[in-house]
Amino acid sequence: MKRYNYLLAAFLLLLPFMSCKKSFLNEKPDQSLLVPESLSDFQALLDNLSIMNATPALQNVAADDYYTTDNGWMALTSPAEKNSYLWLSDIYEHQTDQDWNVPYKQVFYANVVLDGLDKLTVGSTSQNTYNQVKGSALFYRAFAEYNLVQMFAADYDPATASQPPGIPVRSSSDVNIKSTRGTIQETYEAIIVDLNNAAPLLSNTATFKSRPCKTAVYALLSKIYLSMRNYSQALGFATACLNLNSSLIDYNTISTSASKPFPPPLTADNKEVIFYATLNSYSFNRAATTYVNTDLYSAYDSNDLRKIAFFKKSGTGYNFKGTYTGNVSYFAGLATDEIYLIRAECEARLNNLTGALNDLNTLVGLRYVTGTYTNYTTTDPNQALVKVLQERRKELIGRGARWYDLKRLNLETPFAMTLTRSIQGQTYTLIPNSNRYVFPIPDDEIAVNGLTQNPR
Repeated sequence: MKRYNYLLAAFLLLLPFMSCKKSFLNEKPDQSLLVPESLSDFQALLDNLSIMNATPALQNVAADDYYTTDNGWMALTSPAEKNSYLWLSDIYEHQTDQDWNVPYKQVFYANVVLDGLDKLTVGSTSQNTYNQVKGSALFYRAFAEYNLVQMFAADYDPATASQPPGIPVRSSSDVNIKSTRGTIQETYEAIIVDLNNAAPLLSNTATFKSRPCKTAVYALLSKIYLSMRNYSQALGFATACLNLNSSLIDYNTISTSASKPFPPPLTADNKEVIFYATLNSYSFNRAATTYVNTDLYSAYDSNDLRKIAFFKKSGTGYNFKGTYTGNVSYFAGLATDEIYLIRAECEARLNNLTGALNDLNTLVGLRYVTGTYTNYTTTDPNQALVKVLQERRKELIGRGARWYDLKRLNLETPFAMTLTRSIQGQTYTLIPNSNRYVFPIPDDEIAVNGLTQNPR
């Protein structure tokens, strides 16, 4: 068996999901396991698709794009899903949390690679491979930490970002180094530094869409700056990304009625996908009793092909089927359609009405039956912003983005929303800017590392 097969097996065992009263961040690796030493070893470690290309998913359960029935809620297989759906205080009930553990596995793997590369002597013939591996590790670490800060820290507010705690930022694979929470500002700064360092090391595009590239770096930076409300920077990186890949799918060219309308991006050409990642697996996303919100479904025009490509009739409602993975997993990576919407939002906020409408109509026009779409027009940048946000919700359903949008838009009075749900005769309410928009850090990490818990 080849060396990399041993490596992947070893590292899958190295960081198991932790049982009660153990800290995932401080679990010491088995010293008998094989340590990666070569560039091919490091690349093999980063190519562990089930770890390196997964993202948190409980935010998809908690958001308002879907609802379930009493029976559907009872059938959910984990307390975390049931409790997240109702925005309860105790999410995990002392169980492990893959939405915390998996991203920190990614951080650990990336740090193993970065620490190993520092000790490696590289010849001129392998410099390009070295750069790609190092740039990839920096990207993966940033991608993981971006997802973690979105889930486990308060929303970024430029006026207060130097005060609330962020997440533990790990820059070494040495588990003896104590984990601490810096501020939100410090967390975002660390993520941006990694991505700025990764960009010159990576090629413009990747051989495999599961691997990072410069286009993916720019796409992620545009998402990060959007969440930071730095619209000029988000606009700049969205443009840089689209300068390298501006491809969009004309939905008239796909079989919208098929059970899986979109080609798997790892085996076929989904030209919108920049970087492939999926939401962690939860029964909520696969359940026949998980229905799209009625108001959201009704928001799609009859000539909007997304209404057929994204949904299928099931029982009393409609299930989501329009993931860009081409399988049952939900796509949570980076794609050009989102970047068009980021740029359109930033342009509207910065009063560039022409640019905002051009990006909006370019995207949405390819979602309608040929000849039926009329370009949206307005002379009011605020109305353009409202329209962009509406289309953002319709376009990005199923990607885990809605919860983060609710969280950031709650700080803007015109867009703040109160969410309600009813299960077993009881009504649950989530008000704007509630502490429960921030997921709690697992109990074991609090107990072992003394981390500050998020208020609930």
